[in-house]
Formats: sequence, structure tokens, C-alpha cells
Amino acid sequence: MDKVVIVGGGWSGCAAAVAARKSGCQVVLLERTDMLLGTGLVGGIMRNNGRFTATEEAIAMGFGDIFKLVDDNCRHTNIEFPGHKHSSLYDVGTIEPIIKKYLLDLGVEIHFESRIVDVDMKENSIKKVIIDDDTFFRGDVFIDTTGTAGGMANCKKFGNGCAMCVLRCPTYGGRISITAKTGVTEIIGVKDDGTVGAMSGSCKLFKESLAPHIVEELDKNGVVVVPIPKEQIDTKKLGKKACQQYALKEYAENVILLDTGHAKLMAPFYPIENLRSLPGMENARFEDPYSGGKGNSMRYLGMAPRNDALQVEGVDNLFCAGEKAGLLVGHTEAIVTGSLAGFNAARVCLGLDPVILPDTTVIGDAISFVRSEMETEEGRGKKYTFSGSVLFDRMKERGMYTTNIAEIKNRVAESGLADLDVKKEIKAAVKPKAS
Repeated sequence: MDKVVIVGGGWSGCAAAVAARKSGCQVVLLERTDMLLGTGLVGGIMRNNGRFTATEEAIAMGFGDIFKLVDDNCRHTNIEFPGHKHSSLYDVGTIEPIIKKYLLDLGVEIHFESRIVDVDMKENSIKKVIIDDDTFFRGDVFIDTTGTAGGMANCKKFGNGCAMCVLRCPTYGGRISITAKTGVTEIIGVKDDGTVGAMSGSCKLFKESLAPHIVEELDKNGVVVVPIPKEQIDTKKLGKKACQQYALKEYAENVILLDTGHAKLMAPFYPIENLRSLPGMENARFEDPYSGGKGNSMRYLGMAPRNDALQVEGVDNLFCAGEKAGLLVGHTEAIVTGSLAGFNAARVCLGLDPVILPDTTVIGDAISFVRSEMETEEGRGKKYTFSGSVLFDRMKERGMYTTNIAEIKNRVAESGLADLDVKKEIKAAVKPKAS
């Protein structure tokens, strides 16, 4: 059986594994740490703004497995918070075992604590990836979903130092890019001021450390907004964030909490004594990152040059997804790119050409638009998400943002992309033998 090897078990790696496995390939998923989902372990926001449209497009294309599991695990649905409508908040404490079980039940081979340190190349193709104990995994096609965050040296050089986030580089070692190991020169993102990278945009607080009335409101409504004293307002923080969809004045003038099991604090970091000066937060404690009073992880420090099929330029059998595929921010963005990368990796394994999604879909347009934007100096200074800022504005300008599911399904069908299935395509191409 043809083998797809995926390096990185975040949302994009998991989505790639599902798509490749359902397409009929043997799938090996290699994860650096001891759990799947990466920043998805502390994320939690889905379906807000244009992410609703992208999610329903993916479901209509046949890439809906992960989204449906998330929908079934939400603490809150159809909520609003500043700048965002019809949002869902999944439970970060329970989602990872659900995804892991689904992958294993599909027959995906998962290897934890498998940090790739090198690749073995022949001409322009990867033959195997080597992990840090010198064992290796061979494959026919590979997918790089290693992300762009960390390691500790990058967080110190471009941020405020290691904040001990959920990526846990001190324990499992920093991220190593498969794309970079092939010799491909990666693309570096920048902040508004031109400095390198961008800081993760939120933290987690233990709900138990907050006042009972805040916890009660979080449990009931999913969101709490606490005004900040004027002397604590710092608008400069907004320009440091990877999540530019939350770079609104409301996020500088208020502490905004969302209920994802823990209390998601919508700020890249917040000095603990300032946080504890706010009513109801006198005993607040950070759950992620542990040093959330000082800083957060630095991201967008190495993206792959790729085409619109998500193939890495210069390597014949390497695809990419998630943040590795560009300046795309968020779980939805990771899942849809992961699904396409896994689907296309399987197609190449099985002797078919990869698919490029047309710009008549929001997913196809985003993949193409972000790729072209990354080729410009100005574009590398921005971040792109279906839920806000540049990409969401583009969706609205093109009349593509909608929450009408029937309309979304029709759009996908008219683009010829409904229920994509490699196995059916191959079966249809095989001519029956003459009797």
C-alpha cells in the first residue's frame, strides 16, 4: 500500500491524516510531543465569522470528519464576542482523546515523542525522515505540518523568552522544519513594525482561580468582558499578535474571557499583578503559558514556498499545511489546508494529479491569495484568517461570506467539488474487462 508520512500532529496534521487514510493510503503520523493537536490543546474557537463558511465548504467537499467531531464537543455554540459572530467554543480539555481515537479507528499509525531531526533525499524527493534516536520512517509522499512556532531560542530572540507554553520545547525539543531540512529556503513572517515573527494571541486562566460570578457567567454565556483601567490600556500589544482578527480596540480596552473549559484570555500576555487588580480576578492564575504574565510563543518563523496544490517548491513528494503553508491563522485554516494536503498527497501516491481548488470557493481563494501575498514584502507583514482582518474583508467584498448552508453546498457543487473521493475516481477510471 502507498504510504503517506505526516510530520506534525497538530490540527493540520490530523486533518491530513484523515484525508489521506480515507483516500486509501497507509498513513504514518509523527508527533514531537506526547499529545496531538498542538496549539489546539489551548485554542478552542471555531465557526466565528467567515470560518463558518469555510467549515461548511469543507464539509460539502467531504472533508468534514474533524469539524463534525469538534461540533459535537462544543461547550457553547452561536455566541458573540467583540468583532465575532456565530462562534463555537470547543472544550480544550476533552477534544484530544476524541481526535486520537478517531484517527486510530481509521487505521492511522501514530508515533508520539518522534522528533524529526533530518531527512534522506534522493535527487528531488524525500526517501525517509530520521527521528532523534536514529530510527527512521520511509514513505512515498510526505507532508510537513511542523508549524512555525518556537523553539526556545527563537522565542528569546524575537519575543520575550520562553513562556513555557503548551508546545513544551524544554521537554520535547524545539520544532524542526522538514522543509528546511530538504534545503528549501523558507519564508519568514514579520510584525507591523517589521520585526520578525508574531506572538501567539491568547492565554488560558484556570477558571477555578476566578471569582464565582465570572465563572458562572462564563459557564452560562461563554464570554465575559471586564473593562481595563485607563492606566493599563496598551494598544501596542495589538500589533504584536499573530491573531490580527482580534487586534481591535475592544481587546485593548477590556479583558475578554471565553469559556473553552479553561478561561481563554484574549491577549498575548498580561502582567499578573495588573490582571489581579481587576474585579473578580484577584486570584487569577495562568494555565497556558505558565509565564503568561511575561510573554507567549513566537510564530511564523519559517513557512514553505508552495504552489496552490500545497506542494512545496523544489521537492517532488512534499506537501505542507497549517502555518507551514503560510500566514494563515487558526484551527479552521489548519484543518482545511491539512485536508487538501492529505487528499493531494494520496492522489500523488495513487498516480493522480493533485487538485487545485478554484477561487469560486473561499478555501481555494484563500490558499491562492495567501500564497501570492507572501511573495510581497507588504504581504509578509500581515496575517490571514477567515474570521477577520484582510481575508475576511476579501470574502465579504467578493460576496462569498455566508451562513446559508444550502448556498454553500450549491457553490461547492457548482465548482465540481462535492464529496471528493479518490477511491471512487480511480474505480471510475478502471474500464471493465470485455466478456
